Amino acid sequence: MNKKIQIICDKNKRSKNIKLSLEKLLKKKNSIKLNITIVIGGDGFMLQTLKSNKNSNRFFYGINSGNYGFLMNKFLPKKIINNLFKAKMITISPLVMIVTNKKNQIKKHLAINEVSILRQSRQAAILSISNGLKNIIKKLVSDGVLVSTPAGSTAYNLSVHGPILSLNSKKLSISPISPFRPRRWKGKIVSDNSKIIIKNLNSIKRPISAVADNIEVRNAKKIIIKTNKKIKFNLLYDQNRSLQKKIKLEQLRKETS
Repeated sequence: MNKKIQIICDKNKRSKNIKLSLEKLLKKKNSIKLNITIVIGGDGFMLQTLKSNKNSNRFFYGINSGNYGFLMNKFLPKKIINNLFKAKMITISPLVMIVTNKKNQIKKHLAINEVSILRQSRQAAILSISNGLKNIIKKLVSDGVLVSTPAGSTAYNLSVHGPILSLNSKKLSISPISPFRPRRWKGKIVSDNSKIIIKNLNSIKRPISAVADNIEVRNAKKIIIKTNKKIKFNLLYDQNRSLQKKIKLEQLRKETS
């Protein structure tokens, strides 16, 4: 096992400056041997890094150099070494999205935050959604639908008025995007053991895209979404800035907004 701290950095100037500062700090502490990969960037860069290291047994500590940085920690030069030693771990598993397109090609991608099903033309999508053999909704006319993990429930899911899920809830959220019929359908919360099947009921006239975080598959006919519990990502957070605390703050913000 490689117990040397690694640093992965986004290409923007701010990320590079943080990396230089961090390397100087770590050089003074060259005896530190931790099985940690430090990821400097925004949430999108963290998601990209995790997926490219899906078979790694390392711990990932994010430092925010982007905008919001929900999955990241704040860079505190005077406290960074202490924060690394005392960081709290959260383990999450991603969704796997299996898409059959109009050419009957099968595409498979991981999603850590959410899978978004989006209309691809001016016309609304017409979808059916089931959990295995059990119907969730036979016919949904909308701009699309979103399936979110607890870790992603405060991102795009919250923007479409989906529920915020606790990290230990063992649930997934299915939230409609601008539903037209039935207009009042609010979505559904299901077990993370579910096998969610979404079908395009009119793929010729009303094409849809399936997006795993930020990876898009166009002209989707059928999408299967389930949690891949064989893959586990170990994320590290500062003691007073844990992911659970961030989710609770978003819940309070939603309730008071």
